[in-house]
Amino acid sequence: MFRALADPTRRAVVERLAKSPAVVSDLAAPFSMALPSLLQHLRVLEDAGLITSQKQGRVRTVSLRPGALDVLHLWLDEQRTPAERQADRLGIHLTRTSPDHTTGGPT
Repeated sequence: MFRALADPTRRAVVERLAKSPAVVSDLAAPFSMALPSLLQHLRVLEDAGLITSQKQGRVRTVSLRPGALDVLHLWLDEQRTPAERQADRLGIHLTRTSPDHTTGGPT
């Protein structure tokens, strides 16, 4: 999943699909690349389990797979906890070592 989201074009596609499903031609419009190149990006996202696509006639509609980003959210939450603890420890350290705290503050 992280490899799939490492590319800015694929991240932009996921951001767009988070709003609503879209047909491939609409997804391709903002990018200055050939349609086959965008289709390769879509294939990477689909292989990573992030998107699904359905074809009706000549129109292919792509959508974000429900819950696809849940693993990413869980990982970010796990990373946030140690970072928050470090920030808390830094805040305590700065409070203890600040001139106002050690001298009792202004008189």
